[in-house]
Amino acid sequence: MGISRRAFVAACAAASAGLPAQGGAPEPRGRQYHLSVSEDALEADPDLLETVRAAGVGDIWLTGYLYGYWHYTPERIAAWRRRAERAGLRAHVCNVPLGHPGDSLGAMAGGVPLTPPRHWRPGVRPDASTFAGTSLHPPATEENAAALRLLAGEGVRRVFLDDDFRLAAGPGQIGGCFCSEHRQRFLRTHGYPAGRWDGLLADVAARRLSPLLRAWLAFHCDELTDSFRRQAAAAPGIRLGIMVMYLGAEKAGIRLRDFRAVPFRVGELMFSDGAFAPVKGKTDELFSALFHRRFAAPESAFSETTAFPADRLSAANMAAKLVISTIADVRATMFMSGLSPFPRAHWDTLGPAMRRQAALHAPIAGHRPRGPFKHLWGEHSRMVGDDRPFSLFLASGVPFEVTDAPARGGWTFLSDADARAAAGGSPRSAGTRFVGRPGTGVAARGGLEMPEELTALWALKREAAAAEPDAPVVEEEAPAVCAWYPTARRALVWNLSEERRALTVRWRGVRRHLVLDALSAEIVREDA
Repeated sequence: MGISRRAFVAACAAASAGLPAQGGAPEPRGRQYHLSVSEDALEADPDLLETVRAAGVGDIWLTGYLYGYWHYTPERIAAWRRRAERAGLRAHVCNVPLGHPGDSLGAMAGGVPLTPPRHWRPGVRPDASTFAGTSLHPPATEENAAALRLLAGEGVRRVFLDDDFRLAAGPGQIGGCFCSEHRQRFLRTHGYPAGRWDGLLADVAARRLSPLLRAWLAFHCDELTDSFRRQAAAAPGIRLGIMVMYLGAEKAGIRLRDFRAVPFRVGELMFSDGAFAPVKGKTDELFSALFHRRFAAPESAFSETTAFPADRLSAANMAAKLVISTIADVRATMFMSGLSPFPRAHWDTLGPAMRRQAALHAPIAGHRPRGPFKHLWGEHSRMVGDDRPFSLFLASGVPFEVTDAPARGGWTFLSDADARAAAGGSPRSAGTRFVGRPGTGVAARGGLEMPEELTALWALKREAAAAEPDAPVVEEEAPAVCAWYPTARRALVWNLSEERRALTVRWRGVRRHLVLDALSAEIVREDA
């Protein structure tokens, strides 16, 4: 598809001007709300723009280039961008650069291609089976770069690489494409003999973090980062961002430190009521957001507040997800539901919830949670783990903090992969007591093995409260998050129950009594 003279001039102006504010609403401060929406959804409901703007959404992200296709033409995208700006909204684009193994789009009608075109190569798993999406072969990067140049010419200034820009077929899998071309290039790059390939496959199957597997992970991280940088360089007038899958890290080809300076979507997974309703569904989701915030400045951090399929997450649970961004200091909430919109009635619930979370977020923005329980997603989890975090401690009512290395005190909860590595001597404790699930062997190094159950955590909660008496704690044996921000002299308490609860926060010997509705949160002041 060619580019018009008008579009070419606009692209040159964008490149020289950097990233000016677009038309529509003024640039926001504090908590922001965004909606990813398809042109089909807007055409089916032309009043949707006004509905979401009235609820508090300031930005919409139109659906752009889909892994080799302009299903929505640049002209159609540009027309809706202008309509959104006239409605008082800023408008941007989400591209789907590689596709997805399976339907992750949820189109409103047939006709949307689910796999890349035939001249794009499929990915190959270690067992030699193939899959569509999340693999990189020429000309994927080149055609995505051309698409970005075209969008820049149409005046687009912000694009996310979405759904999902990664090199693993799904969470917990060790990724990369194991085709013959990638095999030959990997062996040649490192000077390995052909026989080392079978050793790599054995390491992948055993999830053994050998030097050979480390080299493979670096190889496919290099490939993904190079693709991102080449796409960004192709359209310098566009600020390019990355959507990161649930607990996405090196095993999925995502070397997180490479993306510190760009808009960054923290990964989530609980897209339906069935997934999000369990207490552990909520703590797993919070765990992933807290992990990714280690690599993203709050101003650059976006949520992945997704319902999929579009009608499978209730308005109440979608509103509850907003608390996760508040706790993790993720400034921009991105509502998503594939190419179909979630039920319109959701906005009646979301509007008030959005305003409430903005008010709760304001006094703790820029402050870091602290506490005796430690959140650590270590090297083995990131590279060879199965993405099953020991996250339930977040529901114990004990304050916590996020660490990127073993702490000097408190209790550090480890996934099975990290716990087994700690039992083998790396990582070593710097004074913290490691906690792992039974059978991980961490107890042999002075750690604690316990089932990931709330009943087991209650006893540890009493010990933690005694060890750090200045920290707030929820006294009841009820699932609740207590996030403590000492520099703000505040704590946030989130009721994880599906029912209204009376909770007591003990803080420096003073008891504060709260009554929290189902899944709601409240700020407690130290001096109140």
